[in-house]
Amino acid sequence: MLRAMIVDDEAPARSELRYLLEETGRVDAITEASSAREAVERLMEARADVIFLDVSMPKTNGMQLAEALHKLKNPPAVVFVTAYSEYALEAFDVDAIDYLMKPVETDRLNQALDKVQSRVKPQPQSHSSVERIPVVKSGRKVLVPIDQIRYIEAKDDYSCIYTDDDRYLSTISLAKLEQKLAPHGFFRVHRGYIVNLEYVEDVEVVSSGILQLGVNGIEGKKISVSRRRVVALKRALGL
Repeated sequence: MLRAMIVDDEAPARSELRYLLEETGRVDAITEASSAREAVERLMEARADVIFLDVSMPKTNGMQLAEALHKLKNPPAVVFVTAYSEYALEAFDVDAIDYLMKPVETDRLNQALDKVQSRVKPQPQSHSSVERIPVVKSGRKVLVPIDQIRYIEAKDDYSCIYTDDDRYLSTISLAKLEQKLAPHGFFRVHRGYIVNLEYVEDVEVVSSGILQLGVNGIEGKKISVSRRRVVALKRALGL
């Protein structure tokens, strides 16, 4: 599974590409950025295997960002996603792995992901920073082992972390927790939920085809699955 970033100054374009990537079932963590500057900030927080990058953006454009990324020691793969065909040759000068035209077709997106996966080298996981998550409990900092976490829920500016017998608050955003925990079997099933797939004990289809998950150790709790995440979740669970 790949970790991806979408960089485009237009929110609808980001949403559409996110949907297509989720539908492939080959990407388990997706972050978004609306500018080159925001993309760099996000990369400093968490690594991405591939960046899907628009060419035309205000201030620093996609080509300039790709050129800067290409100078990194271990740069992410770059796939341009644009409405302009005339930049294709320039794109490969900055070592882009593929060049997709909008609107993106699913087959072409999968071809690009094939190229990314053939290039991406397995990175050694630094477990020391993610085996435990810092949380707040009764006014003090506590470190919770990730294998004890059943699911995580977004609560205003906090993330609420549930184990089998307790609940904790974390100031780490759900997006950042998704990046950190995805390699450890956690899955973003909804805008407001991340679930540890190891503890999913049942999958129920309710009205209008919506899926709900039952989580082992959390009696009576049902977690709804976003329609956009259903296909990828089923693949992750082997359904």
